[in-house]
Amino acid sequence: MKRTGFVLGIFLFGGFILQAADTGSQVLAGITNHYAARNFIAGAVSRADLDRILLAGVRAPSASNRQPWHFTVVQNAALSKQIVPNMPEGNVLILISGDGGQTNSRVILDCALATESIYLAAQALGLGSRIYTGPIDALNRNTQLKADLGIPNGYSAVALVRVGQVQPGVDAVSAASARKEANSVVSYK
Repeated sequence: MKRTGFVLGIFLFGGFILQAADTGSQVLAGITNHYAARNFIAGAVSRADLDRILLAGVRAPSASNRQPWHFTVVQNAALSKQIVPNMPEGNVLILISGDGGQTNSRVILDCALATESIYLAAQALGLGSRIYTGPIDALNRNTQLKADLGIPNGYSAVALVRVGQVQPGVDAVSAASARKEANSVVSYK
């Protein structure tokens, strides 16, 4: 009986190891197969998906666990189009702002980690996502727009993630921009 229990324990533990390895492979595939969507179409993003995406941002790592970010979910079409003019109906902008934002490199890095977590979580759920930093300077200079977005006092916008439905059949191979080869940007010493 003890031998059967031991063998069963080994079998279950081995299954756990295989499952963990499979999960790790899925995570790596999500990280290495992402692409910045450009082919957004109209279609709502569910509240359940938004909650899961935002949880990924909230759970992102940060220096000294400061979590210096604030997330603003922009679902209002008129407000979204002030920032990204070509927004189809149902697309959402998630604005990541940081306490001291554009002047504190540590806050910028922390917000960048949250931004990437949001970006990857959206794609893991089968949605398109794209990171924008171009509109950030103009947004931070527009005090009325910052007030309309509810960016907290003392915070500055750091990045935006656009989330929405994408054309069926679009994937990392057919839609991605060319990437540099790893050997051109990696050094081993």
